[in-house]
Amino acid sequence: MGEILQLLVYGLVTGGIYALGAIGVSLVFAILRFAHFAHGDLMTVGAYLALFGITTLGLPLMPAFALGALLTALLTVAVDRLLYRRLRRNGAVVLLVSSFGVALILRSLVQLVWGPENLVYGTAIVPPWRLGELRIRPVHLAILVTGVVLVTALHLFLTRSRIGKAMRAMADDPDLARIAGIPTERVVVWTWLLAGGLAATAGMFLALDTRLNPLLGWNVLLPVFAAALVGGIGNVHGAVVGGLVLGVASELSTAVLPAVYKPAVAFAAIVAVLVWRPRGLLGGR
Repeated sequence: MGEILQLLVYGLVTGGIYALGAIGVSLVFAILRFAHFAHGDLMTVGAYLALFGITTLGLPLMPAFALGALLTALLTVAVDRLLYRRLRRNGAVVLLVSSFGVALILRSLVQLVWGPENLVYGTAIVPPWRLGELRIRPVHLAILVTGVVLVTALHLFLTRSRIGKAMRAMADDPDLARIAGIPTERVVVWTWLLAGGLAATAGMFLALDTRLNPLLGWNVLLPVFAAALVGGIGNVHGAVVGGLVLGVASELSTAVLPAVYKPAVAFAAIVAVLVWRPRGLLGGR
């Protein structure tokens, strides 16, 4: 029983990271109607920009994380202005293929600047807290609490602010939103800002829990997309549910399977959803 509870804690942490990444995927798909395959490498860029803030600028961990999220969000908007906006009229397939190219460029830049070796943020090792047989790392608790705060803030933003309501309207019917006078280009900018910032946060949390590596985001791209599909692609709340379900399932699977098979759980989840519930658990596009 103690082992199952421990795996459940790890699963919630992993699921929280997947959820933050899947929210960005769902936002982009809901509003821009294409699967953004450079999302994983945006996670990597955000993690390395936080490292830049720590090692070069001498910032503490949290300000460095805020800087990494901000710079990644701005970089994402710049990529859209320079590339994606010019290709939108050519269809979703062209955008999807171009996102592969963006992913390769970002990954290569990370390798050129920081090298291919594994790196760490250099934070002090803090012993885990013990609750009976259960061990909880303070960093895991910080990841969970911060994830809850960010998801709650995003929910309030989408439901209470004018631009959030405009984003929801454009996700439902972009043509009707244009006719109604909604500033669609401003909505697109906000979409990329949120997607880039959340992707960077997910990458920083993942690097904090493991190690920095140029393939950091690429290695979790399949679980992130699986989380978005399981919850319902295009549904932000579904992305949260899908991330948590997939994270818990992948960690619990290690009780009966070797850890190397955890990515297979994500692939199995995608197949199961496409076969039995194509719109996802909470209903997506």
